[in-house]
Parts: sequence; C-alpha cells; structure tokens
Amino acid sequence: MFSTPVFAGRTALVTGGSAGIGLAIAGTLAGLGAKVAVVGRNKDRLDDAVEQLRAHGGQVRGYAVDVRDAAEVAAVVDAVTGDLGPVSLLVNNAAGNFRVDPLQLSPNGWAAVVDIVLTGTWNVTSAVARTAVDTGTGLSVVSIGTSAAVTGSPSTVHSASAKAGVEAMTKSLAKAWAPHGFRLNVLTPGLTEGTGGTTALYPDADAVQEHVHRIPLRRLARREEIANACAYLLSDYASYITGTTLLIDGGRQLGDQ
Repeated sequence: MFSTPVFAGRTALVTGGSAGIGLAIAGTLAGLGAKVAVVGRNKDRLDDAVEQLRAHGGQVRGYAVDVRDAAEVAAVVDAVTGDLGPVSLLVNNAAGNFRVDPLQLSPNGWAAVVDIVLTGTWNVTSAVARTAVDTGTGLSVVSIGTSAAVTGSPSTVHSASAKAGVEAMTKSLAKAWAPHGFRLNVLTPGLTEGTGGTTALYPDADAVQEHVHRIPLRRLARREEIANACAYLLSDYASYITGTTLLIDGGRQLGDQ
C-alpha cells in the first residue's frame, strides 16, 4: 500500500499471527520494514508462518504463548523486547469462535471464547503498554473486531459479547493513554475469504454465497485489504485517529438490498 518502508526500525507484535488475517497483517508489516513478532499457541504453525513471512524481508520471530495467561504474556513481551526491541505496533487478532444455540452454550464454551478475545486482548495490550511507558516508546494498537458487537449475533453471543468488550476497552484506553501519545483503534472486517473464521462459521458454500448476495459489493473481503487498512491505522498517517472503529464490510452494514 505504501511506497516507502514506513515501519522501518519499529517492532510489531501480532497475536494470532500464524494464519488468516493475522498472517496477512504480519506479512504487510514486515514488507513495510517492521521487525515482526508473531504470537500463537501452536509452535508448528508459528514455525511455518515465520518461514513464509521471512520472504517479505526483515526480522521475523515466532513466540508460542497462551494469551489467556498474563504471566506467560508478560514473559513473551519481555522476550520480544530483548530480541527485536520494544513493541510500538500491536495487533490483537487472537480469537476463538463457534456457532451454538445460546441455550446450549456451556460455561466452559463461554469462558473459552471470552478469555481468549477479551482477557487475552487486555493481557497483551497492558503488558505492551507498560513496557512502552518504561522505555519511552510510542505505541499504536489495532484490535480486530466484529460487526456482531454492534448488531448482535444469536449463534455467536460469546464472541459478540467479548468483541463488544474489546471495543469498550479500546475507547477507555484511548482516553487513559492519550497523554502518553498512545493510539488505540478497532478494525472490523466483514467476512473474509481464506480464513479459518469464515470456514468455521460458514462451512457450506451455499451459505457463503447467500451472505455475499447481501453485500452491496457482492464479494467477500480479501485478506490483503484488511492488512492494508490495519497498516494505515497503525501508521503515522493516522496520527490523529484514536478510540474509533473502522468497518470494512463492502457495505454489508447498509442492510439487505
């Protein structure tokens, strides 16, 4: 998207960065000069992702961590700081989701998603922010949201609730940390092709096409489009944008045609 390495010399951390949107974002940031740390739970998938990302150039490292564990997260942020330098670009993409009738949603099912999405986002964001304050590093944060946080989604009430919490957290921290010069925003993509989330929620091709027919632009989002928008929000070109949500859904929020 940019013609110059706008993130040269800066360190980016991308959670859920081994596949889908997270991998696309990590690749875009690496291509724009950032040193990139990709974080996930599966070491083998992380190793594969790091190998792919190194084709974009620059330094890329993978770190296995469960974002639900605050102590693990703090240790990884320390490790990234030592290996690549203090994080100044953070993308909260780690998530979990599945369809279920709300009456059948178990306490464990609720907790599994909310702990990854909401608690995990807090654990990573707070750990990175503390280090940024201690090191005098600027910080720009983008958390991946969902339109269901606004519209509601009966079959994914756990995810919709957790992502709504992330939006509230983002607005709260954007106010709290503005004196430090930190910026925090939410990027909400529509259904995106080639992602695990799309496959999990819409395993049937006919269901995907039915959804596409409700989108004015008549197609799914592409991963590179989401990655480019994320790069913009993280960059200094968006230096006066904080505490907001950018929706990229091809006009789906306009309602059925």
